Formats: sequence, C-alpha cells, structure tokens
Amino acid sequence: MPFDDAPARLDIRAAGTHVYDVAITHPSGARTTHRVSVPERLMARLGASAAQEPLLLRASLAYLMERSPASLPDHFDLEEIGKALPDYEEEIVERF
Repeated sequence: MPFDDAPARLDIRAAGTHVYDVAITHPSGARTTHRVSVPERLMARLGASAAQEPLLLRASLAYLMERSPASLPDHFDLEEIGKALPDYEEEIVERF
C-alpha cells in the first residue's frame, strides 16, 4: 500500500459537553490539533442519539479527511461542514 493511502490516525477526547479535542496524525507523520463542537440541533436533524455523538464525530472527521485534509480549522463545529460541503448531512447519516 502506498504511503499516501494510509489513513490518518484520530485521537479524540471529550473536552466538555458536545466539545472534543482532536489530534490527527496524518500519513506524513504531521500532527494537527483541533477543537470540534457537535451542535445538538445537528444531532436532532440527523436523528442521532447522545450515545451516537462520538460515532458522528469520528465519521464526520473521516469524511473531512477524504475531501480536504489540509484545510481543517483549529476550531469548528460540525454544522460548518454542511455549509462548505452540501452533501455532508445526507452522506454522514449513511456512515454512522
């Protein structure tokens, strides 16, 4: 398998209610850190339960890494993904 095809490693830790600290180790070995919020209104729209929140976060990060791994901001919430990538909500429901 080529080096560039290796998946990024995600280290996700709860930082508060609906807030997570995420460290991404990219295939190149570079490491980035992000603070990501999961809005309750997004979870309600997607039909996600509180127990599914970590799954939604991990699936959303994988979705982003497939599309634009170099452009993840330091702080963002998952609703911002749908603003930038209109197919996000429809596709993410199928992933978690």
